[in-house]
Amino acid sequence: MAQPIDLAAPAVRWLWRKGTLLEPTVLQSFAFDEVHKHLYVLQITRTGHAAGDLCLNRLDYQGKRLGAMYLRGFGHGVSVGVQNEPDGTVWIWTEADADGGYGQGVTRFHFAAGAVRTGADVAIRHPIAGSTNNQPAVCMASRRIAVRYRAAGVPRYRIWDLDAFVARDYGDPLADFPQTGAHPVAGAPFQGYALHGDFLYQVAGSAYNARTNPPSGHGDTYLSRLDATTGALLQRSRTEAGYSLSFREPEGVAIRRLPTPWLCLGLASGDEGARRFSVYVKKQTP
Repeated sequence: MAQPIDLAAPAVRWLWRKGTLLEPTVLQSFAFDEVHKHLYVLQITRTGHAAGDLCLNRLDYQGKRLGAMYLRGFGHGVSVGVQNEPDGTVWIWTEADADGGYGQGVTRFHFAAGAVRTGADVAIRHPIAGSTNNQPAVCMASRRIAVRYRAAGVPRYRIWDLDAFVARDYGDPLADFPQTGAHPVAGAPFQGYALHGDFLYQVAGSAYNARTNPPSGHGDTYLSRLDATTGALLQRSRTEAGYSLSFREPEGVAIRRLPTPWLCLGLASGDEGARRFSVYVKKQTP
């Protein structure tokens, strides 16, 4: 099973691009297709916040855009998952069925460059009765899927065997626990999560602003690691990765497993309407 990644380890910038994503907005989340060496990046469209309109970009590992598609009425793009099958099939998991800009269910679909999808084009799942704000993440190392959701307004995580979930067997999850430890300051913006083996990684923090989070302080971004069976907070560490970036807002976290595990942190920067994105990595040490 996967070993933990030390969140206090130094971070190095792996990828930086300007103008690569199709929309001029920040990235929201990202995930890896390690079989085909692709990086999938979600954005909210320039005018799509209220409706939950997303743009899904497919990049290579150098950051070159290989295509993009639009997802109308899907959600906020808090997380994205990639499911690889032995026959080469690739499924993308996202939230769906947007209400107030956030997906109330989840779905999977195949990427198709230039396509536009609505809720009518996909099979939307509501695996947790009465929940809101459903956001999926996939771990191919353990073939599990996690859904972050809200019950009575409180964020929680539920984890299933991926094959059981695909078969719509939602009745026997592997774990279900409240979200804990994302940030030491209550109410700090949650910015994404990733599932990797028996661990769940989170990122939280806000963009630079002159009053409460000035660049001179190098940001308020925290990474945290939970036990994916109990929800216990195992580690939390503030990161100054990319502190010299302008604007600097954490946006998404993902695991690249091969050849050795990397914890990848997404950071948005640049001026409004011309955002840039960077990916910083913390590598698992032997």
